[in-house]
Amino acid sequence: MIGVGKITATMILITTNEFKAIRDPKKFACYAGVVPFVNESGLFKGKGRVSHIANKKLKMLLHLGALNAINSNQQMKAYYERKVNQEQKNKMSTINAVRNKLILAVFACVNQNRMYEKNYSRIVA
Repeated sequence: MIGVGKITATMILITTNEFKAIRDPKKFACYAGVVPFVNESGLFKGKGRVSHIANKKLKMLLHLGALNAINSNQQMKAYYERKVNQEQKNKMSTINAVRNKLILAVFACVNQNRMYEKNYSRIVA
C-alpha cells in the first residue's frame, strides 16, 4: 500500500499485538494520536485538538506515510488538494485526515483478510 511500508506495517503489528489487542481502527487512530478531541462544556465549544499522550513514533511514521501517499497516490493528492484549496482546511489537519485514511485502509484489509488492491471497486449485488 502506498504510504505504508515495512517499518510502518511492523510498528502497527507490534502496537496492535498482531491485531489481537486493538481490532477497531477508530481505537487505533485514537492511540496513534490521529483523532481530534473537541473540548466542550455546556455552551462552550472549543477547537478540536489531537492528544499529546499519543504514541509519538507511530504518529511520526504515519505522518511520513501520509506525505508519501499525497505525493505518490493520485487519489490522495486530489483529496488533499480539494480539502486545502476548495474547503479551506488547514494543511496539517488535512494531513491528519490522510493519516486516518491510511489507518482505515490497513484495518479494512486486515479485517477482510485480503490484500490491498490499488483500483478496488466494491460490487454491490
